[in-house]
Amino acid sequence: MDLTLFIGNKAYSSWSARPWLLMKALDIPFAENVVPLYLEDSRAKMLVVAPTGKVPALSVRPSGRSRDADGFAVWDSLAIVEFLHEHFPEKNIWPRDAEQRARARSLCAEMHSGFQGLRQACPTNFRRAPRTTPLDIDESARENLARIEAIFSQAEGPFLFGAYGAADAYFTPIASRIATYRLPLAEKARATCDALLAHPAFAAWRDGAAKESWIIERWENL
Repeated sequence: MDLTLFIGNKAYSSWSARPWLLMKALDIPFAENVVPLYLEDSRAKMLVVAPTGKVPALSVRPSGRSRDADGFAVWDSLAIVEFLHEHFPEKNIWPRDAEQRARARSLCAEMHSGFQGLRQACPTNFRRAPRTTPLDIDESARENLARIEAIFSQAEGPFLFGAYGAADAYFTPIASRIATYRLPLAEKARATCDALLAHPAFAAWRDGAAKESWIIERWENL
């Protein structure tokens, strides 16, 4: 099976980062295709791949088909994670324990639909150097940060459920926001945040972001 992951700019696309980090960390082979965000032809390029016209999307060509043969697409980061779980069960994308697996899925769904205050206050910028002082955030963002602190404080170590998995890939972009904007965390939560950001997969993503030339000004000035 040949997999191609269509992603946005590595500097800014946190949703693209999630399946990319998971596949990279767990050594799932794939090619990548970067479609820069917010250009005139960005949506048109993605509509060829997925009906939403959005990143990320995974293009799948089953084994045995020629390179010219049509495959199919899986879009949305959660759907991609579940597809990978089905086809690479040996990678333990979700925890083996049923209760932990349910909690990991719940956390990923919570991240998928929540934390809007923190997202708006602290835009993703993976190549930006950390601020010299903490960013002053509003009450909504502080509530989100408190929830992140609680989740990170309950980690089994070194990652959220021991070994690296889907939940870690899902929470790494928010860990990057916390580091970039110098937001405070309790000691145990900070250790989890640091572990996520120290993973080689994230280092590779961040290196890729640093090499990009695309600039979106509104995400560079906070």
